[in-house]
Amino acid sequence: MEQSQRWQCIFILFVAVWFPSLPAQTTTSVRPSPTPTPQSPEHLKFRLAGHPRKHNEGRIEVFYKGEWGTICDDDFSLANAHVLCRQLGFVSATGWAHSAKYGKGTGKIWLDNVQCSGSERSISVCKSRGWGSSDCTHDEDAGVICKDERLPGFVDSNIIEVQVDERRVEEVRLRPVVAVASKRVPVTEGVVEVRYKDSWVQVCDNGWTPKNSRVVCGMMGFPHERKAPNKRQKNYFLVHSVACLGTEVHLAACPLEFNQANATETCPGGMPAAVSCVPGPDYAQNRALKKKLKALVIFMLRLKGGARPGEGRVEVLKGTEWGTVCDDRWNLQAASVVCRELGYGSAKLALTGARMGQGIGPIHMNDVQCTGQERSLWNCRFKNITAEDCKHTEDAAVRCNVPYMGFEKTVRITGGRSRFEGRVEVLRSGANGTQNWGLICGEGWGTKEAMVVCKQLGLGYANHGLQETWYWDGSNVTNMVMSGVKCTGDELSLSQCQQHKTVSCPKTGARFAAGVICSETASDLVLNAPLVQQTVYIEDRPLHMLYCAAEEDCLSSTAANANWPYGHRRLLRFSSEIHNIGRADFRPKAGRHSWVWHACHGHYHSMDIFTHYDLLSINGTKVAEGHKASFCLEDSDCHEGVSKRYECANFGEQGITVGCWDSYRHDIDCQWIDITDVKPGNYILQVVINPNYEVSESDFTNNAMKCNCKYDGHRIWLHNCHIGDAFSEEAERKFEKYPGQLNNQIS
Repeated sequence: MEQSQRWQCIFILFVAVWFPSLPAQTTTSVRPSPTPTPQSPEHLKFRLAGHPRKHNEGRIEVFYKGEWGTICDDDFSLANAHVLCRQLGFVSATGWAHSAKYGKGTGKIWLDNVQCSGSERSISVCKSRGWGSSDCTHDEDAGVICKDERLPGFVDSNIIEVQVDERRVEEVRLRPVVAVASKRVPVTEGVVEVRYKDSWVQVCDNGWTPKNSRVVCGMMGFPHERKAPNKRQKNYFLVHSVACLGTEVHLAACPLEFNQANATETCPGGMPAAVSCVPGPDYAQNRALKKKLKALVIFMLRLKGGARPGEGRVEVLKGTEWGTVCDDRWNLQAASVVCRELGYGSAKLALTGARMGQGIGPIHMNDVQCTGQERSLWNCRFKNITAEDCKHTEDAAVRCNVPYMGFEKTVRITGGRSRFEGRVEVLRSGANGTQNWGLICGEGWGTKEAMVVCKQLGLGYANHGLQETWYWDGSNVTNMVMSGVKCTGDELSLSQCQQHKTVSCPKTGARFAAGVICSETASDLVLNAPLVQQTVYIEDRPLHMLYCAAEEDCLSSTAANANWPYGHRRLLRFSSEIHNIGRADFRPKAGRHSWVWHACHGHYHSMDIFTHYDLLSINGTKVAEGHKASFCLEDSDCHEGVSKRYECANFGEQGITVGCWDSYRHDIDCQWIDITDVKPGNYILQVVINPNYEVSESDFTNNAMKCNCKYDGHRIWLHNCHIGDAFSEEAERKFEKYPGQLNNQIS
């Protein structure tokens, strides 16, 4: 194939990926009889596309032989839709669509006259005319409507990723020009090199533009480009012309011209293309510069629920309240605007269908359309949300390109049953310059520290942080090199956490070394704040009705001095719903063998401390607390299409399923704060779920709920109840200083 023809084909491929609504040519052929279309399911990818649609419906597109294409609606059936929906990660289909209901696709029509029984593992084993054989046009593109219920453990659906011809440009890197710079991470400037046939070759700088540099910097994890260095040496050039628009997320998505094998001069008068990039605040090498950059940035958006740096559910700040973005029309251009705005590079993936968990509160944006050049997502075209437009099952997410830091080289886990678990070993430099592996003292080691290790190794979230690892295989590494480790959970590596300057561990030996169990998914618990505000009231409850509550330590300490069974305690009561909006079920840390039977209330308690209820003064001092020490975790109710899995009765399994919630009505024991000794005034009510981080979650910042509270000695009012990370920092500061309601004052 001639050079111009080759790049014309590649250009059509790129257009098909980013502009799926454009028309395309179709092929015609003689109609053969349907035959099986063998193709390994592992080599196929599927996605839903088109508009308007929801996250569980759309034009069905299949990625085959390096190209996305559609399926013709001839002979299409619900059985076909069942097979395709399962390959997309849904349990089944509820319907299908014909005649390009979700818009016309582009590129190939890969399959026609598909005939499945409905039980096939892959569409590839169903009968059809064969791959690429069709007499249809894109006016006949088929669509599917899937039941909005996920297959357990399915993680590959709802991903929008760049598809490029990586047979010619597999990887891109920056090779530092100055020797000293090669030892620094991240590498922010250097000569552009592309991987080709197991070697690295250079790109000619003739006609090289800042737009090209922008694309390369984005791939390297940097938001911006700047003027490149001049020190360069000539070498062999593979690519002699690059013409990016600046909005591409991969260099191979730009129009490229490769050198001919018989060319006498590969880069006439030119030099190797070089790029210099500006790192985001988190990756600036100079601490003073990092602090300055962070001070200059006022983020109007954030990422939540991601396991890795630069990934998560997209949340935007509108007024003083954070909300999510609906995934209708969500694509790589919009995702890249988000990534660059946050100080990362371009987007590696755009994700739909709440792939990073569901948000709570408002949905601020829908139908976001960006060119990729915008400095903020708010500069893109978008629609405001109406109640019927979107649900949190359609929350958009991103995974950004981030700078390579080499953090995974300084830590490893060994001895476990799989690559996701083991004893933590860290690399330390000795006094003589040698590097050796060593253990971490298990004393004080917990979930947040384990979160950093799992993130550093790219293994997702932390299921457990273990203080003893005697039951795992030993190794020749026995010396403790780190102790007193305390992390917030946001650090990029253990070296950024607090630790003892001198190692001090009360229990020595490998059996007391720190360990981790990592997981690709995690739960995320949040409290229904409006329900607390709606259901609050005061009850004076007789002491003779509080014996069980006293046994479970649900009253304030002064109750022990009361004249039992006479008198009463004043209780601030409210209902609560604890929702699991994450991507894994919330399970108790302790196994069934260690659960405690409580005869008074007639069930097993699986966690010693699950929730704290506190009443605070305006300056944050605790004035009363609810000793909600033990809970029985179960699915009280679930969203439509989600089945209950956990029930406390009859020593049943305990937990909270994804998409379900555990309800605690205002009228059950211990669902209160004992305010018998509290004086009238203005307070803050605070509820904290999983306060000791005993169980892993993808996001701990939304575990606390706060309300303004007004108590006049007879009545109580709650105002402004919200999750701890629902408002802007400015609004939170005002909340802390808020004096309470000014009406209903005691005269």
